[in-house]
Amino acid sequence: MTTRVGLCKTEYMLNPIGLDVRKPRLFWQLQADSQGVVQSAYHIMVASTREKLESDQADVWDSGKVSSNASTHVQYEGQPLQSEGAYYWKVRVWDGAGAVTAWSETAFWMMGILSRGEWKAQWIGRKSEQGALMQPSPFFRKSFEVKKKVKRAIAYATALGVYDLYVNGERIGDRFAPGWTDYNTRVQVQAVDVTDKLKTGDNTLGVILGDGWYAGTVGFLGDKVYGERPFFLMQVSLDYEDGTKERVITDRSWTTTRGPIQYSDMIKGEAYDAREELTGWNKPGYADSAWEAPDVRSGYNGLLVAAIEPPIRITKTMKPISMKKTAAGTYIYDMGQNMVGWTAVNVQGERGTMITLSHAEILNPDGTLYVDNLREACQQDHYILKGEELESYEPHFTFHGFRYVELIGYPGEPDLDTITGKVVHSDTPVTGKLETSDAMVNQLYSNITWGQRGNFLSVPTDCPQRDERLGWTGDAQIFARTAAYNMDVSRFFSKYVWDMVDCQQPSGAFTDVAPDAGWIRHKNWNTRLNWFAPDNSGWGDAGVIIPWTIYLMYGDVRVLETHYEAMVKWVHYLKNTTDELVRPGYANYADWLSIGADTPNEVLATAYFAYSTKLLAQIADVLGRVDEAAHYQALFGDIAAAFRKAFVAEDGRIHGDTQTVYVLALQFGLLTEEQSRQARERLVADIQGRGDRLSTGFLGVGYLLPALTDNGSLDVAYKLLTQEAFPSWMYSIKHGATTIWERWDGWTEEQGFQTPSMNSFNHYSLGSVGEWMFRYMAGIEADPAAPGFQHVIIRPKPGGNLNWVKASYESLYGCITVEWRLSEEGDFHLQVDVPANTTATIQLPGPAASEHKVGSGSYVFESVSMLN
Repeated sequence: MTTRVGLCKTEYMLNPIGLDVRKPRLFWQLQADSQGVVQSAYHIMVASTREKLESDQADVWDSGKVSSNASTHVQYEGQPLQSEGAYYWKVRVWDGAGAVTAWSETAFWMMGILSRGEWKAQWIGRKSEQGALMQPSPFFRKSFEVKKKVKRAIAYATALGVYDLYVNGERIGDRFAPGWTDYNTRVQVQAVDVTDKLKTGDNTLGVILGDGWYAGTVGFLGDKVYGERPFFLMQVSLDYEDGTKERVITDRSWTTTRGPIQYSDMIKGEAYDAREELTGWNKPGYADSAWEAPDVRSGYNGLLVAAIEPPIRITKTMKPISMKKTAAGTYIYDMGQNMVGWTAVNVQGERGTMITLSHAEILNPDGTLYVDNLREACQQDHYILKGEELESYEPHFTFHGFRYVELIGYPGEPDLDTITGKVVHSDTPVTGKLETSDAMVNQLYSNITWGQRGNFLSVPTDCPQRDERLGWTGDAQIFARTAAYNMDVSRFFSKYVWDMVDCQQPSGAFTDVAPDAGWIRHKNWNTRLNWFAPDNSGWGDAGVIIPWTIYLMYGDVRVLETHYEAMVKWVHYLKNTTDELVRPGYANYADWLSIGADTPNEVLATAYFAYSTKLLAQIADVLGRVDEAAHYQALFGDIAAAFRKAFVAEDGRIHGDTQTVYVLALQFGLLTEEQSRQARERLVADIQGRGDRLSTGFLGVGYLLPALTDNGSLDVAYKLLTQEAFPSWMYSIKHGATTIWERWDGWTEEQGFQTPSMNSFNHYSLGSVGEWMFRYMAGIEADPAAPGFQHVIIRPKPGGNLNWVKASYESLYGCITVEWRLSEEGDFHLQVDVPANTTATIQLPGPAASEHKVGSGSYVFESVSMLN
């Protein structure tokens, strides 16, 4: 028997640099070749150098042998961590029999700049050009000499805006850094190791600065929401082999000019004139005497924090699957997949020729691009040739949502190799895989994951194409559990919770979008529709639901501790806006985009008030706040009673009589046992009365199939999943969808396109059914009593026309796999893999249902007579 320790992480990351967490959490996995492996103790050593650690000199922290099975979120408890310090660590563990493993391989983390006073750099920008509606992206450069051998060089960089960083001509770092935050409150700092990029002698730092969310267009809120123009801040720390140190900082010694990027805006696209390229500008030896001195900003009042979110990257390159020449002489490419990112193009032609790349999600009936749904967005990039040999271009600070690309003004005859699509999103590694015997169910899962890719870009946006792309909280909370099965969103959502908390109002209300981006102050959209912000039920509740989801899926107690008071303020705000615990309104988005069913606002608002309170009681219990847990649990009981009194009739009818009112009442635990039975019957009757079709919108859809399954109507859940008639998930797939649509009726055979004022074809909310697919169809369920899958509940629910399902989830402990299949005779076969240092409860379905408690390892189960 051999047990090994591997995949050592700090704060969810492999060897991170630039942390500002004073007590980082450590993670590791056990790999074992036998069953039932558990950890009974661990021993961590942390040293200031790799050499010391390898010789077992733990001069920073030696935990000693700690009796514990914890292998995630193990908090560092050593000496105070120093600014810009490097720390090397390893761990060994004892198994249940008392045998000790070998030490893990060495891992490390590096701290960032921990105090404001250590920042010597200044914010630099370029003055606006008069008369330009959209400003060119400024270029900056700084040359410096390295006279000694460099041991380590770390660049700490951020921007009010977005930036591209170059070292000696090579682009360094990720896209759209530093990401989107409420710039009035905080901005994230990226730490980049540039040691290997520097050389003895002359070196050059180069930066291109984009408007980004700071000074560019932000959804329909307009441009310059936060500031008039972008600024950049960087401090490069050089540690030499001889022990001396030096800093290279942004200040007045840099130079700046305009370049070939005429404008680059996330909503309005980019224009690039290659004739104005600055050849060699980011390399040593470039003559910059004609460049200007930068404009230096006096200061910044917000927080400079280490980057929490995962980096935004190009994660895939797509080749078009077809090309067609139009009557107008343009060329329309089909990428075969609705995606988010941009297009790269190769072109050769005369100097001054302009080509345009125009992007759209779908085509009109006549084969032209359907762009009406973009509203004020302009998904076009323009490139003016410099007239040399083959030229290549891709944009810098914009992104588009598209499947189709129209190439306009191209000189010559393009082919399928002329363009490529670059898929761009927050790099949240894939953790979930799911495949079934039904090709359309598989396509649905693909659509869900592509919708997540397209809309998880620094924040969880509502759509990636039109002039919106805002971080709607309600959309995020209903999809959060699905998202966590599909990809590692631990850091992504941890950062987003800060976005929500940063714009929480003094009253305790959470906003409908986060970062707020002036939403509260921006009245021309809200007032026009007579809506209110910020307190919409199902949206503001994300401030409690998402932290709870992070805890459930990752076992993260710190996110609950950190934001507990914010969650308390929200629940108190809800209570203060009630009439005898009934909220008379406050749900102005209602069950957004429900189809043929209007759920009363007061029912939604009261139900979500109860749910936030119920979760807060559980959170208080997790944190050991016993009295508060009892208080909020009692409050939940009172709210549920008020709900029943106000909205539930004697015959079980709930006010509104929509699928969503029954789903929420069942899932949130608001009914008596008899009322639950009645609610299930009325819910099923409504579904069947519609021809086995749903009517739920954003808030109801995520709970619809779980409510049916938990209440004995699994067959109805499967009928809804595989329903092909309108409205259904499969209806859009039958008509070519490769992502989740915003609305059930985004396009129908009878009506064609819905209103172009709000009709996205890439919008993840209705894809929240993915949670049910993992938790019920595949049967991989988290246990709130042992969160983060330390204890796994495996309870597959076969049904519908599915003969087999294969699913896996890469938890913090390792990969959980489930494969089940049904024979023609109805026999059920189940194969399960349970990671080391976890346990599982396996519940077999069918008439001969049974339960098995197992340790880690691989298991096979057989159950007969599923058809009986």
